[in-house]
Amino acid sequence: MSDNPDISALNTSRRYNYWVGGKDHTSAERESTESIVTILPNMIAAAREGREVVMRIVRHLVSEHGIDQILDIGAGQPVAPNVHEVAQAIDPSCRVLYVDNDPLVGVHHRGTTMSSAEGRADFLLGDLREVPAILGDDGLTATLDPSRPVAVLLGSVLHLIGDDQTAHAAVRDLRDALAPGSLLAIVHGTFDTLPEKTRQQVGELLATGRHGAYRARSRDEILAFVDGLPLVEPGIVSSVEWHPDPANPPRTGVADAMCWTVVARIPEDPN
Repeated sequence: MSDNPDISALNTSRRYNYWVGGKDHTSAERESTESIVTILPNMIAAAREGREVVMRIVRHLVSEHGIDQILDIGAGQPVAPNVHEVAQAIDPSCRVLYVDNDPLVGVHHRGTTMSSAEGRADFLLGDLREVPAILGDDGLTATLDPSRPVAVLLGSVLHLIGDDQTAHAAVRDLRDALAPGSLLAIVHGTFDTLPEKTRQQVGELLATGRHGAYRARSRDEILAFVDGLPLVEPGIVSSVEWHPDPANPPRTGVADAMCWTVVARIPEDPN
């Protein structure tokens, strides 16, 4: 998710694309990365683990929880395999809606996203900070049925919202709108696992304002987003610990992954 449509300026969506092996980035994103990896040399590996865990979440929710609708907010540039490809490989009827506030992301999704014949994959221009507008858009109901369970993916996007009140309002609006049985997945950057000296250095780098908004949150701060909801096993863990795939071992350990992952369920209405 990025506010800046100026292709000559730093764009966090394109920088993330660079980190996870995509091709849609410019010198601004590469230069920012060079500065970041001087302090966090494992940043690219950590970003790739953050993407890998999203794919594992998709596989798990489709295969183990019967999810056939996915709302991916802050989707970023398409990078194969995409969410709909992973989901539809298990259930070809899955329907996926990508949401991002960068119009260029939409151009790439519409130009490259090919759904299975039985399912559907589409893109909606929208901002996580304006959830009511996303939920009220006809494009959402053209792809998803909000009266049925939906898996909402917030993969590496909440930490791009620096204001805590805005971030919590966005998640609260989603929680209030989701049908019982829906699932909310959060993959969120943290500095909990870093040495104090490194945390200070990163803080000083971010304070320059040259690398975009980034609000690392602690384990307890991230748990607050899903307070009161039952958690899918194994609860809140590092990105490298959430249902790891023995065939695709992690590139890094818990400390350098710098990421908490949690999936919560919207419970059935007791009334």
